[in-house]
Amino acid sequence: MNHHAFNTYCRTFKATTHVVQWGNSEVWKVGGKVFAIGSRSKAGTPAYTFKTSPLNFEFLCQAEGYIPAPYLASRGMKWIQQTGTSGSLDDDLKYYLSESYRIVALGLSKRKRQELGIADIN
Repeated sequence: MNHHAFNTYCRTFKATTHVVQWGNSEVWKVGGKVFAIGSRSKAGTPAYTFKTSPLNFEFLCQAEGYIPAPYLASRGMKWIQQTGTSGSLDDDLKYYLSESYRIVALGLSKRKRQELGIADIN
């Protein structure tokens, strides 16, 4: 996946906003809360960061092509960065981005979800 495909996919989720911040990172939010970040790894390759469940975090920390997200995971947050972007992981990335969106959206208040038109998310 490249940044254009990443942005196109993240744009499909309801009530999202996009900003470029933190050194040209593509940052996607729902209700003002980050759910996905597209950036470059230290090696200069595309890297995509997302929030996970505790179980997926433990699994992905051991999986090839994924690392605990720099900065976020070191602070105890369950965020993973996909660094292997060979194309074979694109379907996996889409799944984890949709789960990140769901996790973050569910963390919003019921009132905020209603305001955003995503009250039915579960």
